[in-house]
Amino acid sequence: MANVSVWMKALKTIPRITKEEWLNYDIIAKWLIATRSAVFIMTALASGIGGLFAFRDGEFILSFFVAALTGLVFAHAANNLVNDLIDYKKRIDRDNYYRSQYGPQTLEHGFLSVRQFYRYILVTLSIALGAGIYLVFNTGIITLILLVSGLFFLFFYTWPLKYIGLGEPTILLVWGPLMVGGTYYVATGGLWPWEVALIGLVYAMGSTAVLFGKHTDKILQDREKGVHTLPVIIGEKASRIITISLWMSQYAILITLVVLRELGPVILVVLLALPKLNQVVNIFSKPRPLSEPDDLAPNTWPLYLSAHAFVYNRRFGMLFLAGLITEAILDKAGIFST
Repeated sequence: MANVSVWMKALKTIPRITKEEWLNYDIIAKWLIATRSAVFIMTALASGIGGLFAFRDGEFILSFFVAALTGLVFAHAANNLVNDLIDYKKRIDRDNYYRSQYGPQTLEHGFLSVRQFYRYILVTLSIALGAGIYLVFNTGIITLILLVSGLFFLFFYTWPLKYIGLGEPTILLVWGPLMVGGTYYVATGGLWPWEVALIGLVYAMGSTAVLFGKHTDKILQDREKGVHTLPVIIGEKASRIITISLWMSQYAILITLVVLRELGPVILVVLLALPKLNQVVNIFSKPRPLSEPDDLAPNTWPLYLSAHAFVYNRRFGMLFLAGLITEAILDKAGIFST
């Protein structure tokens, strides 16, 4: 029987469940939980931004966009599964490690056997590859390069990239120029203007900030496990400063693009996120607390910096997308043209 309510919960949060609850769920609910589907919104927004610009520019091919969106979401899901498999093999999640505290690690907690987990990876990756191959045959060699690049980051993000401080730069590249610019490229059948890649970089800064928050949250645990993320290498204070700088850079780049008339002024609707930015900057300006704060939402800890970063990024991302949608409509109506 379909557990639609569980589907919705898994798409919004990372639920904390027991093995007994897991056994009563349908396969879709299990897949959504195993792949940590709540974070897919970041990938869907990145692809959506690329598609919006393609629509604005009058070169939008719906079937190619749907294939790109599908491929990217399932590639993200496959990456999360591969990430869990590698960390399980390396025993990273043993001894109540940080990640195993805030949500189910289906291998570590015994929800799935290794054999079952491989099936999840195979099916998920096959769907992502199917979408990618369809696009390669229809849009050419550049798409093949994008596909191969995506597969490289999918398989090697967890190890060795994340282990040597390259996880954060990888997210900046993948969620920006590759996802946004790549979706635009295939949705238009072969175009890729510089401003689209730059706008993709603006969006990716938010995703990278969330990752900085997550890796800063677990600096101590990662250091003990020998996982040398960038926050482990540069320290907590520098990581918090870089995260704040990423958020500030988003506004600086967008304002510059408006001044250059590469974007319309309606995109400045993102300024409505400034009150939330002020809150999250205040949080990141101080050392992370060593114990759970009283004002933290229930079932959030040990997530702290990353939880606040995720909430802010969702606010900024939604306003960003709303501004782009409005701009595309105004552009089509001839009210404003870049």
